[in-house]
Amino acid sequence: MSGDAHFDLWYLVVLAGAVLIGAVLPVLPTGAAVSAGAVLASHSNPIGLVGVLIAGAGGAYVGDLIVYAACRAGGERLAKRIGWLRENASLDALRERLAEHEITVLLTSRLIPGGRVPVLLAAGLAGYRWHRFAVVDLAASSLWAAVYMAIGLLGYALFDKPWQGVVAAIVLVLLTTVVSSLVQRFRKKKAASAQ
Repeated sequence: MSGDAHFDLWYLVVLAGAVLIGAVLPVLPTGAAVSAGAVLASHSNPIGLVGVLIAGAGGAYVGDLIVYAACRAGGERLAKRIGWLRENASLDALRERLAEHEITVLLTSRLIPGGRVPVLLAAGLAGYRWHRFAVVDLAASSLWAAVYMAIGLLGYALFDKPWQGVVAAIVLVLLTTVVSSLVQRFRKKKAASAQ
């Protein structure tokens, strides 16, 4: 029994670390990791879902704070060097949207694939207040972790075996990402043709 609790704790530490690294260097499928964690926790220890939520949200939150700090400290020069800043016009539009609808933009940016870094960059370059960012991003990171846990729980509900639920959760995350990207492209094309 203590071996299971020890494994669960290590899994949560690894999950939080992987999400943190993925938030700073967006190369890891962090949403899929949270979804897979939800599936595994549901099969072995349902109370572990709370741990998965905390680990996922905590890793995302700390990673966002690191990226935001880099954006504030390094500014446009760092953003251009890393390749985050390509289109000044879209950054200006993000700044305007952030000023008008700050909480909505910060909350939804975490849920839209590829939307988080430009919003963090715009907030950092615009000098968005640290305290305000920290509070809103805590909510955004928690919402993000809850959404990806729900995707994992859907995979758990559909399949009996944990590995099937994990695969289903990863497929659902990838499908969500692809659909979201297609919607974004369609909106950009529509906006471009309207001009």
